[in-house]
Amino acid sequence: MKARWLALGLTLAATAAVGANQPLTLKASPAISFAPANLSIRTSVEPDADNRSMEVVAESSDFYRSSTVPLDGDRAPKTTQFWFHSVPPGQYEISAVVVAADGHRRAVARTQVTVVDNVGQ
Repeated sequence: MKARWLALGLTLAATAAVGANQPLTLKASPAISFAPANLSIRTSVEPDADNRSMEVVAESSDFYRSSTVPLDGDRAPKTTQFWFHSVPPGQYEISAVVVAADGHRRAVARTQVTVVDNVGQ
């Protein structure tokens, strides 16, 4: 029963991060998986001439992975897909940050995923 409530809470948290007319949205899936997990992170960025890069991070208390891609301002693709492979067990905060030409953050989006230890194998 706790797992169902956890799954519902994580789904609602992911849904809250994806709203209409937001400069940056992200969706990470699966929301709950067994280790080692392959996480898919899809971002959507509103085109803007000042967009220069985007960094996506998966972070837990024991693990950190990131990926950065350049953005070509208002000519950059709206949707970008990231994959983080072989992610170990943990509660992860997934974040995406769009950085402007001057180095400041233009937009931030966050969600959470859970990777459960696969003890049975």
